[in-house]
Amino acid sequence: MRANKNNSWLTRSLLGIGLTSLLSDMGHEMTTAILPMFLATIGGTAATLGLIEGIADASSSFVKLWMGYYSDRVGRRKPVAVVGYAITAFKGLFAFTTNWYQVLAIRTVAWMGRGARGPVRDALMADTVDPANYGRAFGFHTAMDTIGAVIGPAIALALIGILSYRQIFLISFIPGFLSVACFVLMVKEHARKPDRKLRFWARVQEFPLNFKLFVLSVGIFGLGNFAHTLLILRAIEILAPEYGKNTAAATAVGLYTLHNILYAGAAYPAGVASERFGKRPLLVIGYLLFALMCLGFILEPPRLWAMVILFSLAGVYIALVDSMERAMAGDLLPAHLRGTGYGILAMVNGVGDFVSSFVVGLLWAKVSPAAGFLYAGALTLIGGIVLFLVRNTRGPQDAKGT
Repeated sequence: MRANKNNSWLTRSLLGIGLTSLLSDMGHEMTTAILPMFLATIGGTAATLGLIEGIADASSSFVKLWMGYYSDRVGRRKPVAVVGYAITAFKGLFAFTTNWYQVLAIRTVAWMGRGARGPVRDALMADTVDPANYGRAFGFHTAMDTIGAVIGPAIALALIGILSYRQIFLISFIPGFLSVACFVLMVKEHARKPDRKLRFWARVQEFPLNFKLFVLSVGIFGLGNFAHTLLILRAIEILAPEYGKNTAAATAVGLYTLHNILYAGAAYPAGVASERFGKRPLLVIGYLLFALMCLGFILEPPRLWAMVILFSLAGVYIALVDSMERAMAGDLLPAHLRGTGYGILAMVNGVGDFVSSFVVGLLWAKVSPAAGFLYAGALTLIGGIVLFLVRNTRGPQDAKGT
């Protein structure tokens, strides 16, 4: 039965995954929102931040790849996800760091946990949701994840000036470990038959051509899709001359909270709209919005209203991209390839995050911020062109698959 006629798509497991992501991202974004300011107090720079974000993303990439394949091989996904969510909560250890090297080490370990859980969780969702409802299911998950991303920075913003950055990091442990409990208690998995003879490269050769083209387009886009902590840092730099450093920092966290509100608000409607208009058109729109945001930061109007518009574009584009990439992958992947396929997709995104964050941060420091945004926007447009080569994804008329 189609999900737009009833709520059968919202299973206990999907709700559990959504609540888990809400709590986990709450803790994650509490640390992310204040990390640029904290890093500055221990000698970090824009290039340092880009390096930390990039290495952390890259280190998680191969974990994503391996764990997705491993879950296909052993026939179990839930235990891997539980361990991943637990390790992700380690970001609270930022409270005990005294230099950026320690921040890098903790961020890397936490991101390896995030890498382990991501593709396994997505494959588990695809296993338990009817293919006709992938759009709204992944949109719902993105919305829940991002509601946590709204609450987290809001808590951090409220606590700035009351508590130290280190104390805020410690508080982030609470939602992190609650997320683990939620996943354990609510999410059920139907164990599959293990395939101990499964070989990785043999599995990769089975991927459909359209999935390979899709991964290529995602990879090119990812090479420019830098970490949004750099947006916070740029907003502080732009607003500080007029508002002062402290007010600019608090305003930047508020802008990031707005970004996450729009991220949460747009995700589920995008999933529903994909059932009518298709997933690829919405993903292309997401890519174009990212390019438009980069253009805005290149023009760099030093006004608060301009920052509101640019952070709003960032929130909407990431909602479209995050939901539609994973939903399209579900359409393109046969059931027996999902763990490995989502692992490869996540690995490609992770490598892209490493390159983009590092290169944008380096261009920012050595040339200018505009050079970093120009690089990001150009790659995004190329990725959008490649995306037009992908065919045979479910459209509004096809609820059963292709």
